[in-house]
Amino acid sequence: MATAEDKFSKKRLRSSYFTVIVSISLVLFMLGLLGFVLLNANRLSNHVKENIGFSIIIKEDIKEVDIFKLQKSLVAAKFTKSTDYIDKEKAAAEMQEELGEDFISFLGYNPLLPSLDVKLNAQYANSDSLAWIKESLSANPKIKEINYQESLIADVNKNIRKISMVILAFSGLLLIIAISLINNSIRLAIYSKRFLIKTMQLVGATSSFIRRPFVWKSIMNGVYGAIIASALLISVVYYSQQLMPELFEIQDLELLVSLVGIVLLFGIVITWISTALAVSRYLRMKTDKMY
Repeated sequence: MATAEDKFSKKRLRSSYFTVIVSISLVLFMLGLLGFVLLNANRLSNHVKENIGFSIIIKEDIKEVDIFKLQKSLVAAKFTKSTDYIDKEKAAAEMQEELGEDFISFLGYNPLLPSLDVKLNAQYANSDSLAWIKESLSANPKIKEINYQESLIADVNKNIRKISMVILAFSGLLLIIAISLINNSIRLAIYSKRFLIKTMQLVGATSSFIRRPFVWKSIMNGVYGAIIASALLISVVYYSQQLMPELFEIQDLELLVSLVGIVLLFGIVITWISTALAVSRYLRMKTDKMY
């Protein structure tokens, strides 16, 4: 009979540890996904901004060699991410593809002018910088006009700021919820051993001696949970990259390793603190309060 009870107790203990590990791993997985978004928020923002640019329309009588010199000077400019030279023939081909008809045959000549498409570095992708760039380039005698969508640039920057604020607010809320969930899971696990804690205290064991095995076991549970969460996180990132390579092409290995390290550190720290607090609570509690 005693053997059956021991087996039942061990089974319940294993089940309790398993439940705590699963709870910790799921919460850490959600935090990992959130961390992934936060760590990439600036990169994603820059990625969007660096697709903003402007077109420089070149005058009709400018030689191609002079256009290349202008392009070279733009490449050297601190505000430039990349440039693309579009000659008259390429511009006509793009226009014909958009219109779906050969407008050159209808007109009898190619009315389009050569141009340079310029993509900006992220820090210059704003209305003020573009106004300054346009003013400085307009003085160049080779340039006929400079075109860009001012309203689009303002909307992009406005929306990025709004999204950043929402992400930060959501991150803070989820962090509080995550800490509460892990803390409650650990407190429930310690609650089932409250009488063991009190018995050890009554026979003369010191607080640190009683607390040590519980804290160590909880830290190991945190490590196991972090490993499971990291495996899930890496799987999600990998499959997301396969499905949407255009979105996740800017990821790198160092970022993912840093994220796994953060998840592991968080799993260790929160389980350590929560367990130490929970055990200390029952060490201070009177015996009659435990029932």
